[in-house]
Amino acid sequence: MASPASPTPPAEGPPKGDPWQAFSYLVTGVLFYGLVGWALDRWLETSFLVIIGIFVGAGLGIYMTFGRFGGLRGRKDEQQ
Repeated sequence: MASPASPTPPAEGPPKGDPWQAFSYLVTGVLFYGLVGWALDRWLETSFLVIIGIFVGAGLGIYMTFGRFGGLRGRKDEQQ
């Protein structure tokens, strides 16, 4: 009698994810921090904080995407 095949464990490495999740990190970061910048502009009567908020949100969205999906560290490990 043959033994049933055991399931193979998942491969180690950077997590595989949905591209829509990466897109949502970027869009949410830009929208949230752009809104915060807009609110600070209205409160402080300035006109430049919304742009700073958009750039900060885009940067944090890229950072979150790299952190979630392994970024450059994952590619470096694959090349070795």
